[in-house]
Amino acid sequence: MDMTPTDLILDGRRVSREEVQSVSPEGLETMPRHLADLFAFLTEWHSPSDTVTVTTSGSTGKPKTMQAEKRRMIASAVRTCDFLGLKPGDKALLCMDLRYIGAKMMVVRSIVRGLDLVVVPPSGNPLRGVDADIDFAAFVPMQLYNMMQDGGQQAKLRRVRRIIIGGGAVSPALESRVDALDGEVYSTYGMTETLSHVAMRRLGAWGDGRYHPLGGVSLTLSPDQTLVIDAPDVCGTRLVTNDLAEIAPDGSFVIIGRKDNVINSGGVKIIPEQVETALHKHLGCPLALTSVPDAKFGEAAVLLLAADGIDRIGLYEAVQALPPYHRPKHVVLVDSIPLTPNGKVARGECRRIAECRVRTS
Repeated sequence: MDMTPTDLILDGRRVSREEVQSVSPEGLETMPRHLADLFAFLTEWHSPSDTVTVTTSGSTGKPKTMQAEKRRMIASAVRTCDFLGLKPGDKALLCMDLRYIGAKMMVVRSIVRGLDLVVVPPSGNPLRGVDADIDFAAFVPMQLYNMMQDGGQQAKLRRVRRIIIGGGAVSPALESRVDALDGEVYSTYGMTETLSHVAMRRLGAWGDGRYHPLGGVSLTLSPDQTLVIDAPDVCGTRLVTNDLAEIAPDGSFVIIGRKDNVINSGGVKIIPEQVETALHKHLGCPLALTSVPDAKFGEAAVLLLAADGIDRIGLYEAVQALPPYHRPKHVVLVDSIPLTPNGKVARGECRRIAECRVRTS
């Protein structure tokens, strides 16, 4: 017997498998885009196939597609709902692009746990059109940042009971502001291959600065000091990541950066994420560290700043606080930091911009 959960509660109304299957392609074309995307995913979820198609974020290269097993998505959904204490009838908000695993898993969690799903178009300020109090929401860092800047939306955000943040790193400046919210806020760790997250880190004063693995997840380090994930019910194979990490005796961990982002400048290995975190403490603007080829050093670190102008004194003090060999050799002002569709820094595009600007400056 197929025990896969089927019905979705959509804004207080139960949507059955039969109703989903009755929607024609012409019917999808008449729906608002975000609802058409939802019904397209539900159609795939209710198909005879054991898998659904998901798209990777493309933060380190070209996005690609993969097949995710439905039974593993269900196992992941149960784990998250249990960790957060979600119960049937709780209102969940879907405000992300349904091409990606984070959005698909919000739908699966709602089906599995009987959550009441509220769906809005993906946008940078997703609570703007939401009047209901939300029990559970998932955002990318950019969305959280935008809402924290908007007094009216921050008031709505304050009423959200559980918030998870995925798709990119939460800057120290943004994390420092979450204590203004009444609900619990977590940064998640995971990737498309792990069907969303396998660990969470409580943000704000209640957190300890470390990710804690969810039940059934075992973590070790590779010889290169990258995180290795064993989570048999959500990931069919042992996954060796490119994330440089440190694991404590209690199993909690911190991510230092990505192995494939490391800049080798004159034999000194610079982890961009570490430098970015340090600079965020002093500079109040979006930024990213990348590199360009350099005849002397092999690679030279380049700081991209999304700012109208440079506070030269503040920038000097921020850079001087870094270890000498980690200081950027070039600073480039840009209109915005390139991001992938789900909010991660687009490292390849950052490097392309740096190579263009530094060469022609």
